[in-house]
Amino acid sequence: MNVYSPGLSSAAAEYLTALAAGATGRDLKGARRRLENLATPEPAIKELERTREISLSVPWLAPQDGEILERKAVPGMRAAPGDVLFRIADHRLVWVIIDVAERDLSQIAVGTKVAIRPRAFPGRTFSGTVALIYPHLNAATRTAQIRVEVPNPDEQLRPEMYVDAEIEVSTPGPVLAVPESAVLDSGSRQVVLIDKGEGRFEPREVKLGRRGGDLIEVTQGVSEGERVVTSANFLIDAESNLKAALKGFSEASGEQSAKPVMDGMEAHP
Repeated sequence: MNVYSPGLSSAAAEYLTALAAGATGRDLKGARRRLENLATPEPAIKELERTREISLSVPWLAPQDGEILERKAVPGMRAAPGDVLFRIADHRLVWVIIDVAERDLSQIAVGTKVAIRPRAFPGRTFSGTVALIYPHLNAATRTAQIRVEVPNPDEQLRPEMYVDAEIEVSTPGPVLAVPESAVLDSGSRQVVLIDKGEGRFEPREVKLGRRGGDLIEVTQGVSEGERVVTSANFLIDAESNLKAALKGFSEASGEQSAKPVMDGMEAHP
């Protein structure tokens, strides 16, 4: 695209005058800087230095490679500073915006590796890194957004695609975890039911850590090998038995004992 601008022609004339006068140092740099401040393409400045002639119009190059998403420029039109003439996007590097639960934010940092799996291409995985953690939290969903930059050399990833993301989180070693459905959350505390054998189950307060998939890390309250009730949709002999057991557990001061029999539960180590 060729552009004519009176301001650009004036800046070019000033620069040529400085060159012809043998100006050096600050004066010459100032004249050149005026051209640069007008966003004059570097090839156009080089051509001006070579020919020492002011062209009626200047070839204006795209600032980057990419695809033209929108074109508003037409031959002969008049444009003012700030007008959008073209919108260009380079899809060889794309952004993936991911909603992350508030409780998981502490495990993520800029530079964290992320595996991206587009639903349009089953079995295909793209590798990316976290470039930005947005500072605002969605009050309704209790999630924050992170921006992941993903190389896309074959341009298979396209705007508005849905993807699944797996965020790589380092762990110091093996952890103890239970199914998320095993945790009874009262809001102020979290409890799991321990299978004590012979049809007895004990409510046990636990401290929780990281979550992954349908599992939750247990940092305190359960030992390896203990059996816990894993289904939240269990049948019990009398619903009041469970409520009474949990109420008694809440009122007890650190006391832990076997609780009433509850039938139909599924317990696993």
